[in-house]
Amino acid sequence: MKLRTLIFLLLLCSILPALTFAQKKEKNKTDKKEKGLLLQDFNPSDSSSVLRLPSLRFENINKVAYYYDAAKLAKIKRYRQDKQWDKLFISLYDYISHFGINNFLKHQDMELLWLLARVSEYVGHVTITKDVYTLIIKHYRGDLQKALLHYDSLTKFEKDLYVNIEHYYKLVQKRKAIDTLKPPENVLQNMGEAINSPLEDYGMTIGGNNDNIIYFTSQRLEKEGGIEGIEIGNEPKNENIYYSMRDTEGIWSPAKPFEGINTKYNEGSPCVSRDGKTLVFVRCHSPEGFGDCDLFISYKKEDGTWTPGENLGESINSYAWDSHPSFSLTEDTLYFASDRRGGFGGSDIYFSVKGKKGNWGKAQNIGPIINTQKSELSPYVHPKHNVLYFSSNGQLANFGSFDIFKSFQVDAYWIEPKNVGPLVNGPGNEFYFSTDSKSAWIYYAKSTLRNIEDLDLHSFPMPMEAKPNNTIRFSGKVVEPTTGEVFEGIVSVIDLSDGVEVAPKYLREDGTFEFELIDQKKYLLVIEGDNFFKIEEMFFVDGETEIWMSTSPPLM
Repeated sequence: MKLRTLIFLLLLCSILPALTFAQKKEKNKTDKKEKGLLLQDFNPSDSSSVLRLPSLRFENINKVAYYYDAAKLAKIKRYRQDKQWDKLFISLYDYISHFGINNFLKHQDMELLWLLARVSEYVGHVTITKDVYTLIIKHYRGDLQKALLHYDSLTKFEKDLYVNIEHYYKLVQKRKAIDTLKPPENVLQNMGEAINSPLEDYGMTIGGNNDNIIYFTSQRLEKEGGIEGIEIGNEPKNENIYYSMRDTEGIWSPAKPFEGINTKYNEGSPCVSRDGKTLVFVRCHSPEGFGDCDLFISYKKEDGTWTPGENLGESINSYAWDSHPSFSLTEDTLYFASDRRGGFGGSDIYFSVKGKKGNWGKAQNIGPIINTQKSELSPYVHPKHNVLYFSSNGQLANFGSFDIFKSFQVDAYWIEPKNVGPLVNGPGNEFYFSTDSKSAWIYYAKSTLRNIEDLDLHSFPMPMEAKPNNTIRFSGKVVEPTTGEVFEGIVSVIDLSDGVEVAPKYLREDGTFEFELIDQKKYLLVIEGDNFFKIEEMFFVDGETEIWMSTSPPLM
């Protein structure tokens, strides 16, 4: 028993680098002067790294439904009564790390999370404190006001203060006056009538390794290809898979139904392998299904036609709704969404791993870092990077109801998701993110605030926040040189190499700002405010960097 305890303590120490101020070892920073900017290198062991692993890993999630250990709980109670805070922290951390899904649904177990948040903050583990409050906000089913307020105070000078979209467009117009800067491409662009119909269009994917074909889901009243739609209300509404081809001038052809796959039942959410020969899709209300909607698979034949859809079986499909498939980077894992019992909330993201004989294994829940007590939908794994995109209404920092988030995979763990920003998400709903093979263009379904149910497909050049490789932290502070006073202002960053836009942000209350950029690239930094001259500087990102900038007051 003592050996097991020692091993756990060693493991715990290995994932708590520099968490207390007394333990944190500062790297000797080498200052560099470049074009009036004071550049400093970041400490690579800083716990605030963009690709930081989550503090709690939850290895038990798919092994036990509910974790309970009376002896460990008694020890936690004793340490709390005796005010042995360091031991209480370690015991709580150990116990909560073993949680199953049902622990997140039990009030008494969520109270342990609250206790860990308070104790970890008291003993100086600030990073763990933030992570635990994040979990509480995602999963606690009681009054969250206290957790939200305290989390806000802990992250006050870390938040992204994005400029609203109307102000963004005004900035775009102003930039047209800058001779050296090509104005950024438009964002939030609808794909037009060739693709979108008067009803809902969504659930799209790029055609494997062919960026010039898209497959997507559409509800259309007309009968296509002799297929009769199931009546919804008084109208025969088809929910089928359609496709469109892009010509050499970049024009998408009028959408056509996917012959051989569509039936009188509802089909949608296509997912195509990178060689273009395997299709996984969803069929609903079919007699071959186990539930409302199931995942089916089809293979492309030599003559270009497709085999009849075959149900992927009970290892993946359930009695409930199963949909939104996406292959992993190596295509040996299939991600999808399901609202089956036993999850964290309304619908969760699951995955199935293909065995050596080609059979798909039992579906597993992706865990509490990605899934919340609300709903997670439309997972999409980038074709070249271990980055998961998905839609959620339960993550932190939503702009509307459902927003698109992304999570990087580090050492086989999905890390804390980040909102892909206001140049993609808005006050309505966003789902079904997808991208071409070069990460140049994004495709996704978006609704307006006026009609949040009516989805249209949108496509435009990928903003920086949605990129799969913007993992370098670029941070800075703007101050008045003599008094140290900070001012209100807006910070814009433009990728000069590709003309990629970075969503502008307001300076924080302490004068700081922060962006996540792509390494080894040249950027233009523009900072403007009412109380100082506009600052424009070009800079080159070479590893994580912070800058300190001095303002000059405007001439009277």
